[in-house]
Amino acid sequence: MANNNQPRKRGGLGRGMDALFSAYEETPGENEIVEEIPLDQIRANPYQPRKTFNQKALNELADSIKQSGVFQPVILRKSTIKGYELIAGERRVRASRLAGKETIPGIVRELDEEQMIEIAVVENLQREDLSPLEEAEAYNILMENLDLTQAQVAERIGKSRPYIANYLRLLSLPDEIKTMVGEQLSMGQARTILGLKDKDQLIPVAKRVVSEGMTVRQLEELVQSLNDEAPKEDKEKDKKEKAKKPPHYLAIEQEMQDYFGTATTINQRGERGKIEIEFLSESDLIRILDLLNIHL
Repeated sequence: MANNNQPRKRGGLGRGMDALFSAYEETPGENEIVEEIPLDQIRANPYQPRKTFNQKALNELADSIKQSGVFQPVILRKSTIKGYELIAGERRVRASRLAGKETIPGIVRELDEEQMIEIAVVENLQREDLSPLEEAEAYNILMENLDLTQAQVAERIGKSRPYIANYLRLLSLPDEIKTMVGEQLSMGQARTILGLKDKDQLIPVAKRVVSEGMTVRQLEELVQSLNDEAPKEDKEKDKKEKAKKPPHYLAIEQEMQDYFGTATTINQRGERGKIEIEFLSESDLIRILDLLNIHL
C-alpha cells in the first residue's frame, strides 16, 4: 500500500501541541465522513510555513496516486468566501493535481482561525524535511498570528526558549542568504555568519562558504579573523578593555552571548557599568526583548 504521507517526528512536540494534533488526526472522527472534494475548490492554507516542495518526491507521489489513489484524506474547512481552505495535506493536493485527478478525499471540519494556524504549523513541524528557515517561519507565524511570546511558543512546541530564539535569528538574514539556507548553507553556518560585525560582509562570506565548501569550524575561524580586522586603534582599545576585565566578567559575556545569540559586552567604570547587547534588525531586537520578557 502506497504511503501518501511524509514521516512525522512526533517526539519533539510539547504536550499542548501534541494534544492539539492528536485531536485533529487525519482519520474520520465520530459522525464525520470522508467526502470527495473538487481540487479546483481547494485553496492553500495562508499560514503554511513550507515554501518549497521537493519536485521529485511530488512526482513519485503523483505516480503512486495514479495507481492507487489517496489513502489518507486531507483536512479542510469551509471558506467564508467560496470553496475550502486546506488545513493539512498540501503535498497530497499538489500531487493529486499533478496526477490529473479532479477530486481528493477530504474531511471537512469546523475550525476557528487559531486552530487553523496551529494545526498547519504543527503538521509541518512534524515533517522530517522542513528546512531551518521554514522552521523559523513556523515559529514566527505562531508568534505573530496568535500573539505568543518566544517563551509561550517554546512551551507549546516542547523546546527551550534559546532554541526558538536561535531559529528566529535566521529571519534577520538578507534575502539572498535566506535562499541558501537548507540547500547550500546549514543552520550552524547561517548562525555563524550572523556573528559578523560588519554586516556588509554577510553576503560575500556566505558565497565564499559555499564556493569553498567550508565547515562550520573553518567559518568560525574566518568570522573571528574578519571581526579582528578592525582599525588599529579599535583593536588596541579592545585589547586594553579585555585586559582590564575580570575573568569572571569575560565568562559571563560568553554565557550571555550564547543565551542571546548575539554579541554581548560588559563595560564597567568604577562601581558602575553597562551591558551592551547587539541586535541586527528590528525583528532581532524584538527577539532579544522577548528573551528579556519585555513585550512592546
